[in-house]
Amino acid sequence: MKYFVTGGAGFIGSNLVDRLLSDGNEVVIYDNFSTGMLEFLKEAKKNPNLKIITGDILDTEFLTVSMSKCDFVFHLAANADVRHGIEHSGKDLLQNTIGTFNVLEAMRFNNISKIAFSSTGSVYGESSVIPTPEDAPFPIQTSLYGASKVAGEALIQSYCVGFGMQSWIFRFVSILGNRYSHGHIFDFVKQLQKHPYYLNVLGDGTQKKSYLNVKDCIDAMLIATNNFYNKQINIYNLGTDEYIEVNNSIKIICKYMNINPQINYSGGNRGWVGDNPMILLDCQRIRNVGWKPLYTIKESIVDTLRYLEQNEWLLEVR
Repeated sequence: MKYFVTGGAGFIGSNLVDRLLSDGNEVVIYDNFSTGMLEFLKEAKKNPNLKIITGDILDTEFLTVSMSKCDFVFHLAANADVRHGIEHSGKDLLQNTIGTFNVLEAMRFNNISKIAFSSTGSVYGESSVIPTPEDAPFPIQTSLYGASKVAGEALIQSYCVGFGMQSWIFRFVSILGNRYSHGHIFDFVKQLQKHPYYLNVLGDGTQKKSYLNVKDCIDAMLIATNNFYNKQINIYNLGTDEYIEVNNSIKIICKYMNINPQINYSGGNRGWVGDNPMILLDCQRIRNVGWKPLYTIKESIVDTLRYLEQNEWLLEVR
């Protein structure tokens, strides 16, 4: 199989590329390297089955040419900056929604019918149903990021119906693990390295978050896409059956770093517009196809801390 991976030099994308290559597949990475990093592809670049293309999904002509002769698209390229979305209100529309449309059009031109899409649990907004299943009603959207992913999902489903494509839509919780390069744990570690005696926290620390290790995430995506009973449109929540308060993740971080900082809170129970105070997804559907997470949230946090400790260069370049 020849896979086309947009955002293949990013955190999740590079881990996925490693797995696809190790399984003997050909892989074409398409990334503009605005957040993706060549360092993440250090081992993958040694594999003759890998091709790296520097390109933007907003460049429709180059995207279409680059996708030629591929069999399956993993569309992971996106702007993932939820916190600062209202400061650049057009970025989510362009990179997430228009970019997804461009990917679908390139697929249509190249007669590629299969796409896996990285969506988000943010599409549920502040759901009244906890844990939140895939068929929960969508409430008011609370972030431009979430809204752009809802639009991307809708485009993919419409292309499946209109042009006979097949899709796998994965609604992630936040992902942790090797090559983790953005998010509150990254921000906390970076802060504490600069000033270990105090930590500035957006929100009151009671926000409840669910996390998933990137290794479990990749396992889930590959198990789902290889499921014998796949439908035309397949939607899966990806997460664990647990959550953790931000305050407790801070305790794990501080214990690992052997420090005891003063915690300075700001912003009430939401750190920013669109910050969901409670995220917990119902993941029974993906469990029903034979997947279950191997890492607890605490293990994933420690796994992330260990990676950042061993790769301090990443903290410096972000």
